[in-house]
Amino acid sequence: MKDQTTGLTLVGHSVRLEKRDDTSLILTSDVPLDSVVAHTGVWLEKWAAETPDTVFLAERDGAGWRELGYGEVFARVKAIAASLAARGLGQDTPILIMSGNSVDHALLSFGAQWAGVPTVPLAEQYSLIEEAHFRLQYAIKKTKPKLAFVDDAARYGKAIALADLDGIEIVASNTEGAPRPVTAFADLLKGDASVDLDAVHAKVGPDTLAKILFTSGSSSDPKGVMTTQRMMCANQAQMASVLPFMKERPQRIVDWLPWNHVFGGSHNVNMMLMHGGSFYIDNGKPTKALFQHTIDNVTEKSCTAAFNVPVGFAMLVHEMEHNQALKEAYFKDLDMLFYAGASLPQDVWTRLEEMAIEVRGKLPLMISSWGLTETAPANVMVHEPIGRSGVIGVALPGVEVKLIPDADMRCEIRVKGPNVMPGYLNDPDKTAEAFDDEGFFITGDAVKFLDPVDMNRGLVFDGRVSEDFKLLTGTWVQAGKLRLDALEALRGLVMDVVVCGHDRGEIGLMVFPRPDHVHGDNSSEGAVIDEHLQAEIHHVLRKMARAASGSAKRIARAIILAEPPSVKDGEITDKGSLNTRKIITRRAALLERMYDNEDPALIRV
Repeated sequence: MKDQTTGLTLVGHSVRLEKRDDTSLILTSDVPLDSVVAHTGVWLEKWAAETPDTVFLAERDGAGWRELGYGEVFARVKAIAASLAARGLGQDTPILIMSGNSVDHALLSFGAQWAGVPTVPLAEQYSLIEEAHFRLQYAIKKTKPKLAFVDDAARYGKAIALADLDGIEIVASNTEGAPRPVTAFADLLKGDASVDLDAVHAKVGPDTLAKILFTSGSSSDPKGVMTTQRMMCANQAQMASVLPFMKERPQRIVDWLPWNHVFGGSHNVNMMLMHGGSFYIDNGKPTKALFQHTIDNVTEKSCTAAFNVPVGFAMLVHEMEHNQALKEAYFKDLDMLFYAGASLPQDVWTRLEEMAIEVRGKLPLMISSWGLTETAPANVMVHEPIGRSGVIGVALPGVEVKLIPDADMRCEIRVKGPNVMPGYLNDPDKTAEAFDDEGFFITGDAVKFLDPVDMNRGLVFDGRVSEDFKLLTGTWVQAGKLRLDALEALRGLVMDVVVCGHDRGEIGLMVFPRPDHVHGDNSSEGAVIDEHLQAEIHHVLRKMARAASGSAKRIARAIILAEPPSVKDGEITDKGSLNTRKIITRRAALLERMYDNEDPALIRV
């Protein structure tokens, strides 16, 4: 149906609820699932034949763009596939991708998929930051790659010089300045006529391993998620089923989200590929140093769909308040605006709507979703106009959502479907722990209904059940939810917080302040906390405590940490989130100080 507010062909929310005798609930979609192709190569071959000159992949090249059409991409992908097959690579010999988003990165990934070789895309900081090399070494040991790729051998020189990569062929787009012998990426593009590529490709099917994506490692060591062709292709079909307007015109995005994450590398890349769209790689990011690149890129190449995290949208809104050229380019062709990673502040949502009306005269579809690396990623999605932020949506076609409610109707959420992983790489114990006795993946997340009377209003994210703990009294603390509440209350004052209190009498808060509030050498010994900050945090926490309804929601004490989270010690995941377990373990002495009522650094609420 054509929606009046957006002018798009949409499918409204329509879910079915089954109440079970054990009090659990099963949510499914009434929307039929689109057909699912066997592998991503089906889409690439289709568009190479039908629209060979349409740009598929593009990246900055000086003042202009390097653009490759579907026909050229397909030819290069097959050549790379032949080169990989000639080297004897297959399902058990993965390729490590150590650098960030680039056209060559994408060509290698699709070439590997055509030949049935899994890739292992890693966060580029694992290679660029020496203190994070332990993460790179961990991934090498876990996956045992036979080939590794970087875009620039000199820039990644310290990483590719590691002894852990001895005996592994290194391929680089730019070989100049390499600290060891490397193969030029151009050599892979030569192909190998001795290979029967049709026979190699014929073995690729739904159960073929396409990628190994590492989890963030926020509560344990990162796990290698075995991502199959079925997972990726089914998930795109699931989303296409509820977003039919995507099929009505070629899509175009300008996107920075990193490809070592499932959001950027599987969700967004494959969405463009499935629909014959164009992917312009944004070399900017929502950071002070790189955001100007995003402004320039979006202004030059307006998009039909925009994907971002909330901070990225907030920065765009701020810039568009005084940059009319950016605002017009951003909204003039925009069908859909999609946020994930956190809730979009309502004031940012409202301003985006106002700007869209100003430029285009109608609203884009503004939506969010919820998923995980293990689920390719989307399980639930908003797919109708809702006019507000914070809702993650309803079950997608083909997904079974199991909800296990507590007394307050906060529900643990588990999922089953063709988009769910078969398991973790070389980790049968963790795989077994990840599924319940009915085969549902145990996500560790919690949700609640926006409206318990109307399931079609959707679900709202409500923290992580896996982060919950008990106080000495036996009272459960919803730590993930409390952290989000604290961050909202302390917005502008802190960088992040860690909720503590397991087997303690009260809830405590470890606070990481904004760097500009710390003076000195940023070590716990040599830094000084701004005394005004301490007073402001104390004031906010007292206000929160007065509003709390019980000990499970009352933060009773806090300590401000002068030393920022350490990459070297594993306190920050590759997604930039905090590794709570590592922080509490590494800073055990500070935890004890927080529970010492005589300690001068204690903020007693």
